[in-house]
Amino acid sequence: MQKFTLHKGLVAPMDRENVDTDAIIPKQFLKSIHKTGFGQNLFDEWRYLDAGFPGQDPKSRKPNPDFVLNQPRYLKASILLARKNFGCGSSREHAPWALDQYGIRAIIAPSYADIFFNNSFKNGLLPIVLSEAQVSQLFDETAAFPGYALTIDLERQLVVKPSGEELPFAVQAFRKYCLLNGFDDIDLTLRHADKIKAFEAQRLAQKPWLAHTLIA
Repeated sequence: MQKFTLHKGLVAPMDRENVDTDAIIPKQFLKSIHKTGFGQNLFDEWRYLDAGFPGQDPKSRKPNPDFVLNQPRYLKASILLARKNFGCGSSREHAPWALDQYGIRAIIAPSYADIFFNNSFKNGLLPIVLSEAQVSQLFDETAAFPGYALTIDLERQLVVKPSGEELPFAVQAFRKYCLLNGFDDIDLTLRHADKIKAFEAQRLAQKPWLAHTLIA
């Protein structure tokens, strides 16, 4: 998992409440047996005018010029600004995968659906909670200033505006530790690889029959 320490990025404003996971990555793309390739279908039904399906060449699609991520001033945005209850709906982990693979490193919103919030941390995506007043101010500033970018300092837990104004945010200590070090659940387990190997060797010595696999 990619580490998250200090990130400066262009902000894209998604001025919608209750953005659900089916909008983030529509259900037809969940058929894939891979964990990659979802970025091109992020917000697919809003992002394109034609219907999308797995394996389709995005160059053959018809982009919706009115959708925020298709507008030239927000191309290559890596920070998504959203309204309350972002990521509601089903619990699909594909939603943070799609955001991350598109290039979004952080989301700023007043609130999130619990499962999406938890899944984001586990996949290297930082969901930041700020007050509705702070988020509204950021929407206004993003609209007013083309190229509006924010700096996110996870170590100090601050969102830093171009003016230098700092907006503190809360993050649970263990989640912060994992993001700073780029640890997903597997990485956390592999830190104890030597102990796991030693345990397996000892168990095999005590119960050698476990080395044999019965084939029906």
